[in-house]
Amino acid sequence: MSGKIVDPRGAPVTGARPKLLNSAAVVIREAKSDEQGGFSLGDIDPGEGLLPLRIFSCNIIAMSRCGSARSSACAVLFLGLSFLQTASTADGWARQVENKPSTAEISSADAHPILVELFTSEGCSSCPPADALLQRMDTSPPFAGAKFIVLSEHVDYWDHDGWKDPNSSAALTERQTAYVRALGLKTPYTPQIIVDGTSEMRANDSQQADKVFHEAAAAPKVLVRIGEVSVDAGNPTVLRTRIEADGNSDKHNADVFVAVALDRVESQVLRGENGGRHLTHVAVVVQLTKIGKLPKGKTFDESVQLKLKPGTDPKNVRIVAFVQEPGPGRLLGAALRKPAR
Repeated sequence: MSGKIVDPRGAPVTGARPKLLNSAAVVIREAKSDEQGGFSLGDIDPGEGLLPLRIFSCNIIAMSRCGSARSSACAVLFLGLSFLQTASTADGWARQVENKPSTAEISSADAHPILVELFTSEGCSSCPPADALLQRMDTSPPFAGAKFIVLSEHVDYWDHDGWKDPNSSAALTERQTAYVRALGLKTPYTPQIIVDGTSEMRANDSQQADKVFHEAAAAPKVLVRIGEVSVDAGNPTVLRTRIEADGNSDKHNADVFVAVALDRVESQVLRGENGGRHLTHVAVVVQLTKIGKLPKGKTFDESVQLKLKPGTDPKNVRIVAFVQEPGPGRLLGAALRKPAR
């Protein structure tokens, strides 16, 4: 498949990154449009499935191997974690592709934060696919214009079934239990995904996931800022930063949290349901602290000192700050930053 990407005025779009994804949301082809908006993804087998992602207003002309073309006006946008099976024609196959900036190209000021919390455990055999999904959200957000801030929160109630998760925490189990009460759910379970503090996302229900993400992207948010994260010169286990949040127009006070998370964690599981598997995690929460409150109608501005566990490499750490209604309830704003290198 090859084609050309142009804006609504017909001008070529340079640097767009069309991608093809399979039904597991794994990128199987990727290209970058040239100065003329042209791109090529190579030969595509008929029947191959794609996950369409959100596309900015543009025109995409997708060319099949047989040389025919189909143009689609994308003024009406759609978010796809849902499977797209395009129709065949006598001349070949045409598919919609993605035009969105990479994570690095989305500035924190322009991006709309969406907080995705995954409650997981290395002792749960159903969790590795959800862990992989979180990794994809972290590196390739489902649509442009939003900044997906992900947290992997390892619970401890699987620790007695043959394998103790080295990243598990009773405090994170308590946080999940609080969500269960606040959302009126029956019981905690893994893997469980909570989006913006108010919605439970079912990874196997694409339409429901679309709805959850659309609602999260449309919700107004308070701007949260994390100052430069510095490592104490005399003690590399100490990080210092400053957390700021704009005025809260909500009717109630809100809680301000800071999470310390490890960028990447690898684990060789020896026993339990995942015995013999090598697992990889991203954004693994090792510390979650409430540092204050954002009063209604006021701003928040506090210096913060964070203590890392001995042996933790500051280069493998990310700091996430977020403002949330008590309960835990609705997310009001969030930000992410890594220590200065």
